[in-house]
Amino acid sequence: MSAVTVNADGFVVPAELIARAFRLDPASVPQLMREGIITSRCEEGIAADAGRFRLTFFHAGRALRLIVDKDGRILSETRHALRSPQAAKD
Repeated sequence: MSAVTVNADGFVVPAELIARAFRLDPASVPQLMREGIITSRCEEGIAADAGRFRLTFFHAGRALRLIVDKDGRILSETRHALRSPQAAKD
């Protein structure tokens, strides 16, 4: 798995990793993130998950979820389709 780096602002995930998950050109990822077409969330683990972080990226009804440690080492990577709010009602 590709390395995630950590700096003073948080985690930096390589565009290639995000692009591969969503079948995109890596060069397009920064612009899609600036435009809010790819969005992300970072959650810090507590209790038994302390020292771990869940980084989730969203694009076109799909999600990429990375579990990383405090040094940015990827512990797991999953991809899945998102359930639409309408599907939850059906």
